[in-house]
Amino acid sequence: MGGICPFCRTTNPSSVGSKLALTQKRADAKDPVAIGFIAFGYYARDHGLPQDVPRAVKLWTEAADLGDLDAHYRLGYLYHCTSGEQTEEDKEKGLRHLQHAAIQGHPHSRCALGVHECISGNYTLAVQHCMISAKVGDVNSLDVIKDMFMKGHATKAQYAEALKGYRDASEETKSPQREVAKAFYSTFKYLG
Repeated sequence: MGGICPFCRTTNPSSVGSKLALTQKRADAKDPVAIGFIAFGYYARDHGLPQDVPRAVKLWTEAADLGDLDAHYRLGYLYHCTSGEQTEEDKEKGLRHLQHAAIQGHPHSRCALGVHECISGNYTLAVQHCMISAKVGDVNSLDVIKDMFMKGHATKAQYAEALKGYRDASEETKSPQREVAKAFYSTFKYLG
């Protein structure tokens, strides 16, 4: 199945333009992941698209309205963390997007909320946020807790709990089937 789309059974496109056309077709059908993919292309000047941050924000907003948690995270990050560099700064709006995604289980959003609370001096809440995401395998959250431990804002027991949770989550992702798949896909170049 290496060259066939598992969803529509069409041959995977070989050019960036034809990939983008297929993705646009999915976006036109209101697929939030496809819309988010195109939004990222406009944001990062990727996939052959010109950089257009306002258009990326509009597309991510549409994807978020359709339920895409990654779109909520990206909007939250843009509004809350970029200090108005690429879009208007609206920390409250950014926090709402991050909170929505975190409540639904998005680990990067949970980590971003932990960092926000840490910067605000709410170390107990920061540890709680980062603990949740570290226990589902988010290495950045583990690093935040480690940093808080080194600065005296988290206990050794909290860091040990986060480390154990992170290791457990990492172990759960290992299986013989995943190792075979990893070896198989490592022979291909990602064309996205």
